[in-house]
Amino acid sequence: MVRTREERIRDLGGLMLEMYRRDQFKQDLLIEQCLEVISIEERLREIDTMLEAATTARHEGVGIRCTCGAPILWGSHFCGNCGRPVGAEPVVSCPNCGNALAADAQFCPSCGTPVPEGARGDAESGEGDQTMLQSDRSRDPWES
Repeated sequence: MVRTREERIRDLGGLMLEMYRRDQFKQDLLIEQCLEVISIEERLREIDTMLEAATTARHEGVGIRCTCGAPILWGSHFCGNCGRPVGAEPVVSCPNCGNALAADAQFCPSCGTPVPEGARGDAESGEGDQTMLQSDRSRDPWES
């Protein structure tokens, strides 16, 4: 965005120089180019304001610490120090490794442990249904 702004300002200066050389000043073209540079500058100010707010919130510690005092990384579902769930809604976790699971997960993506029926979310799963992954795991691929 900054590079685009610099290019537009350079182009605006070149346009003004050519108009002067040819003695053909076109105010509407110049105004159009200036308005484009101004809109880019406004967007840059907007981005700077958002970055400043995020940096201030991070330095003040707003919402980034667990009750145990450990920092919470963005996107975490559990505290890395004490294991408490983060956020308003508890997330289903793997009974073996504690990794967060999707509501319809049948196996843990981290360790491969089957998810117990009671721990699943709203997934509809029949007792006789078997996925390709389940049927492939039931036999050893090296034994044929």
